[in-house]
Amino acid sequence: MKKILLLLAVAAFIVSCGTKNNSKKQDEKSVVTVSILPQQTFVKKIAGDDFEVNLLIPPGSSPAAYTLLPSQLKDIARSDVWFRIGYIGFEHSWKDKIAQANTNMKVINISEGLDLIADKMEQHGDHVHIDGVDPHVWLSPVLAKQMAKRILDELIVLKPEKEEEYNLNYQRFAIECDELNHELKNKLEPYKHRKFIVFHPSLSYYAREYELDQYSLESGGKEPTPQHLKSMVDMANNEGIKVIYIQSEFDREHARVFADEIGGSIIQVWPLNPEWADNLRKMTDTLIENF
Repeated sequence: MKKILLLLAVAAFIVSCGTKNNSKKQDEKSVVTVSILPQQTFVKKIAGDDFEVNLLIPPGSSPAAYTLLPSQLKDIARSDVWFRIGYIGFEHSWKDKIAQANTNMKVINISEGLDLIADKMEQHGDHVHIDGVDPHVWLSPVLAKQMAKRILDELIVLKPEKEEEYNLNYQRFAIECDELNHELKNKLEPYKHRKFIVFHPSLSYYAREYELDQYSLESGGKEPTPQHLKSMVDMANNEGIKVIYIQSEFDREHARVFADEIGGSIIQVWPLNPEWADNLRKMTDTLIENF
């Protein structure tokens, strides 16, 4: 009898442990990986805190040259999906390593199907070959809404029971994008075709959306040559431009030299700001103040 009671106690203990482990697994959030901070914002707009969002490129790091840390591979290994921007230098350099870290992870290029800015686009049979794609697609509210739809579709696959809720959240965000786009268009209407100068050409989609002319000190992803620097100085002086905009992760030395040459100043911008909508408003107000 004692043996039977002991066996029953052991069995109950095992079942209890199993229940606790299952409960723990059920409580664990699914993990999705994103490349940059604004994507994290888009995921949360749709799904709230339903997912653990693994960010690959931390604040202050350059998406063009970031090196993946070994410690980040464990979070990639837990991820169900990786939402790529599509054409960031980091993504291209590390895509194979990331894929090897989790062969079961789905990889989604959320720039697919967008109206991209590229150096060259050629039709090759049934597909288009694209070279030199500008990756900064999230800085257009119109394109951000389209990217969020790609994210929505994949999150519903992961949590089909939340389809109605996620669709409603997406619709709210889509309205936010439309209203933001309308707001910025109205603000920038009087400044169509105004020129502005950036160190790195991160505002190309923004400029296209609102009919502004962006000029870049950096040329082809490389530091400016003396000839290019002189042509930009001449253009700035002719147009009365007294500001150069630069991202925090770039070396300020060339921007400082340029600012000295035009008797102007350097203004820092942060295209990767997670406060996506407010950041676009702030950048718009800053541009208008300095036109």
